[in-house]
Amino acid sequence: MDTTLRIPVPYELFSPTETAHFEGHADLGVLAAGPDEYVFAEPLSYAVDFTNTGDAVLVAGTVDGVATTACARCLEPVEVSLRGSVEGYFLLAPDAASQEGMEGDEFDVLPADKVIDLEPLIVAALLVEVPLVPLCSDDCKGICPECGANRNVEQCACDAVGADDDAPYIMADGRPNPFAALKDFPFDKQE
Repeated sequence: MDTTLRIPVPYELFSPTETAHFEGHADLGVLAAGPDEYVFAEPLSYAVDFTNTGDAVLVAGTVDGVATTACARCLEPVEVSLRGSVEGYFLLAPDAASQEGMEGDEFDVLPADKVIDLEPLIVAALLVEVPLVPLCSDDCKGICPECGANRNVEQCACDAVGADDDAPYIMADGRPNPFAALKDFPFDKQE
């Protein structure tokens, strides 16, 4: 855990409408998003404001950084610039946890030590910004499913095998494609 992301709430912020501004760097290292891993070579930059809303401390701001991940098609490294909106809502009193109109996952209770940990808020902000399918380019040709060659760099011999009509049903090494049995299956027929 990055202890620099644990920010004590200043005493003056316990008065309604008071605001405090914080900026810094977050060293996350690696962010896991589904099957993808985003590696941050440099720390991310964040800027957040803590505002007393009367019953709670509202945390709002941004986080920025550049991560490297693998292209989903060709597996080559690709850099992704990320900018996320950091948001958090921390109730000042535990008994105020039954806020009308708010679900339990929309707020936290300010811890007894009066320290807000920004790391989970930063991670949540980045997770909604990472691409669903990271690509090195929109027209990435990917890798050959037969030999694994990067089709952006070279044309493999497997492409030449696909020149005749039976090619989709014969693999590069001459074996029959196991999915060839489905070629005449009526997928669109409904009963």
